Amino acid sequence: MNSNPIDQFTGKTPAPMSNLSSRRLQLVWSIKQEPTAVIKVAFASTDRSRVNQHFGAAEGFVIYEVTPDKATLVGVGEFAEEAMDGNEDKLTAKVDFLAGCAAVYVMAIGASAIKKLMAKGIQPIRTNEIDAVDDLLSEISRAMNDGGVAWIDRAIAAQTKAKAEDRFANMAEEGWEG
Repeated sequence: MNSNPIDQFTGKTPAPMSNLSSRRLQLVWSIKQEPTAVIKVAFASTDRSRVNQHFGAAEGFVIYEVTPDKATLVGVGEFAEEAMDGNEDKLTAKVDFLAGCAAVYVMAIGASAIKKLMAKGIQPIRTNEIDAVDDLLSEISRAMNDGGVAWIDRAIAAQTKAKAEDRFANMAEEGWEG
């Protein structure tokens, strides 16, 4: 079989080579570079634009993935209207929905909900007034760049540690040795 390769960059057939085999190395970079840190944050909200719900009685949550540069909506959860009656069973579905989040912003929250969230590694954050979700997302992004907010710093450190552990676990699986 006699074929002439075509250079993918120029579209031309390269000059014939001697009987040496041809090998190429092509480096490809993605324009979209993976962000150094991504944290998921939830907001208790009825309208998806303001934090305006008590955790236990929350009818809805929005979840965003936040990087130092932007925030992307990745989830919306809606729940039946609940009374703040001390019924702890209603918390389980909400806590499960928030799995993987670093924090949840709420207007108010009870002690048992705080305990359940903290056990799952989710930091509850109570707002003093109805805050706009967009404003809070901007503050989170800024804090990811600047540091100094304890729960954000912890979330980024845990993520960095998990990535390093995954990298070394992958190397071990591949049989790579120093």
